[in-house]
Amino acid sequence: EILICLSKRADDKMMFPPSCSTNSNKAKPTITNDDLRALQSYVTAADSTQYSTLAANTVLLDFTHSNLKQRHIEQRLDKSSTIDDVRMKIHQKTGTPPCDQHLQIRNGFGVVVAEIPPNSHDSTKIGYFSIENGWAIHCVDTNPFSSSRNGSLENTNLVEKYRMSEDDYDAREGTLRDWARKQKDRDAAFTLAKHAREFSEASEAMRQAKLGLELPKGWEYDETSGRPVRVQQDEEFDDSKLKDRVYAVDGGPETVVGFEVGQRCEVQPGGRRGRIEFIGEVVELSGYWVGVRFDEPVGRADGSVNGGKRYFEAQPGFGGFLRGKNVQVGDFPERNILEDESEDEI
Repeated sequence: EILICLSKRADDKMMFPPSCSTNSNKAKPTITNDDLRALQSYVTAADSTQYSTLAANTVLLDFTHSNLKQRHIEQRLDKSSTIDDVRMKIHQKTGTPPCDQHLQIRNGFGVVVAEIPPNSHDSTKIGYFSIENGWAIHCVDTNPFSSSRNGSLENTNLVEKYRMSEDDYDAREGTLRDWARKQKDRDAAFTLAKHAREFSEASEAMRQAKLGLELPKGWEYDETSGRPVRVQQDEEFDDSKLKDRVYAVDGGPETVVGFEVGQRCEVQPGGRRGRIEFIGEVVELSGYWVGVRFDEPVGRADGSVNGGKRYFEAQPGFGGFLRGKNVQVGDFPERNILEDESEDEI
């Protein structure tokens, strides 16, 4: 927990949560500038001593790369290390050879304070550049044919996925389909859906037996083994009904009825809020989905599916496809990050 220590000066305005007041109808407290400054001071209190345990000649730097999103944080270096040493370390982490590295030394504000072209200053020590903890060394890959260009080392959508054809899968042994086929040969009435239902019921009966609860209808304890056994079958199992029910749960067209593009919504898990931008079938994901553009970067998509077909517009991380059961529409305005929603905290 973070305890916000408010100023104790007599002329400061002290704000208390409603739970501390005898009048529960009072308005919620507002967050003043003094409160924000107090919070900032608390969070940054140890910043000045963050590197106090480091040796005088040791420095922690971040490595970044022009072709990569990854950031190698707090790389421990000695100020007596040469630029050639730095290039070799960057080579190990990014794959860019030293001859293709144009280095930029950036301060804590991201401002470039030194440029080091390839094949220069190799024997110069990094301490020469008055480098400090928290700075970054950015590598610009000068090779137009670099293996890291265009996201080749990070974008998994560029990797061709292996997809087995139906015929190849059907010919394989030891698969679920092969097992079901063998069960079908023994029992003409066998179906995977029926087997899954019976297994689920047997598991539930075993669970209730272990807890000492009453067994489900149609089950009783075997006198010999003491284990729960089925004593009567339910009504004849209709496989087609189960298929329809599973399809409805997994995303049938009825699961998105009542939604409209433009509606504000809140989705689970996480109580994330946003605006509905798409409603309909997504072939790549199977079934019907609700496309939401979130107010904050709490999604997993940008309105497209795996970088392919685009169903709506959203910035990366601001979009998502949700099942209708996880979406609630209504008066869900964009949250104010300074809004106090808890009546038990200040």
